[in-house]
Amino acid sequence: MQLHRTLISLSLTGGLALASSLAVYQDSSFYTFKPKDTFIGFANKVTAKCKGRVVALERKVDCPEDRRLCKELSTLKNAAQKHKAIQANISILNTFISLPQPTSLDAENWIEAAQRIGTEQARLSAEESTLKNSLLLQTQRFKKQAPSQQALYLQKECPGDLALELPYGQIAFSTYYEADIGKGEEVDVVQYLTVTNRSGIDMEAEDAMFYYRPASRYISPVHFSPWIVSKYVPRPTRNYVKKARSSKMLNNIAMMELSAAAADAPVPVARYLSAREYQIEDLSLPSTGEPVNVKVTSWTVPLKCELRAYPYRTHTAFKVCSFKPKTQIENNQWKIKKSDRIVNDRAVGEYEDGMYRLYTETLPDVKIERKPLVKRERTTGIFGSTVRKKDGYTLILTNKSDKAKEMIVTERIPTSTTKEIKVKLLSVKSEKKVDYKVSKEGKIEMHLSLKAHETKKIEVLFEISYDKELKINY
Repeated sequence: MQLHRTLISLSLTGGLALASSLAVYQDSSFYTFKPKDTFIGFANKVTAKCKGRVVALERKVDCPEDRRLCKELSTLKNAAQKHKAIQANISILNTFISLPQPTSLDAENWIEAAQRIGTEQARLSAEESTLKNSLLLQTQRFKKQAPSQQALYLQKECPGDLALELPYGQIAFSTYYEADIGKGEEVDVVQYLTVTNRSGIDMEAEDAMFYYRPASRYISPVHFSPWIVSKYVPRPTRNYVKKARSSKMLNNIAMMELSAAAADAPVPVARYLSAREYQIEDLSLPSTGEPVNVKVTSWTVPLKCELRAYPYRTHTAFKVCSFKPKTQIENNQWKIKKSDRIVNDRAVGEYEDGMYRLYTETLPDVKIERKPLVKRERTTGIFGSTVRKKDGYTLILTNKSDKAKEMIVTERIPTSTTKEIKVKLLSVKSEKKVDYKVSKEGKIEMHLSLKAHETKKIEVLFEISYDKELKINY
């Protein structure tokens, strides 16, 4: 592992040359190759080093005709030229029409001329509109592939390896997962790496590395500072006038919070070397703006699926499948399949208690209702000093399908963080006995069986006791 990283590092600095290599980080990308000529591509904000030394770059209008992006640009320019020609024809025709009219009119000739002029105007207008739309689409297509329409060249030829440093965003990458749950008791997991090149440089890399970390990271030096204990001296009390936050300030704060959340959010990061570190050999990465999907790794593990519901949060039931991953899961977005059938292409997963849980699909044939019960209060204790409030809710679950269903329903009762307020579960009642367990945190987990077209009502009742001088909220 360490040797491989050293080889990549040396290739980027010119110490030891691979024929071509690519290293993509969170903040930048490095592409090293042997240039055939001085043409680089249609890149922007690029730094170039030849044999480790920075070299000058320049823009040119012309472009090698045999290069893919040059052909694209040539087609775009031809479309623009045709569009301008049509606009010029329309302008000339309009000028001709506006010329001074003769004093004597030949009605038949003028009618014929008007018809011909009208036909030509309609044809030119339709052609201009078609060419305009075609030019717009071609411009958008090229913009998706390259950040500039001006060709970038080296001012001088580079006889050795040329290393290009590209800014963040020109080469993007992410991971995604597919899970095939068609086997029932096993899940086949396939991880893919998706790479997109919009740099304006068509790349061929014998060795491509992808890192879920920045290439440049500043670490502040740490120096020892003594921990001082001193005599306590109270600070003078100051009165501050609290100013109302302006809407602009609130917006700025919101943006700062969003930025902080975005900074903390994991950026998705191919052969699987270690967590968030991948390698692809012989990668062809043209600058098309279209994703290139590469299979990274696959494995099969035991799978357990359950039907679950959380009525206190949502009235939708889910199918939840759990397994123990063989490698670290780095992106919680999944595509769920059953053999060749797509079940859910936007499924979400999460780690829980050492297992990974996939919320594979919703169950529209299970209807869930949650209705509050009427609150009742009474006072007890000496002189009626303690309030005992009974409260609860009723769950109504209906299986609308023709098949029986086994479900785990997770509910809750309030829980107290102070001795002054006590909560007690009184009952979980239904026509038939309910199999349930309750935790100290107030979590109630019920195991239910619903026959086809069956409706089951469950009443959950709890009691909150507290001093009558207290005010509570839950």
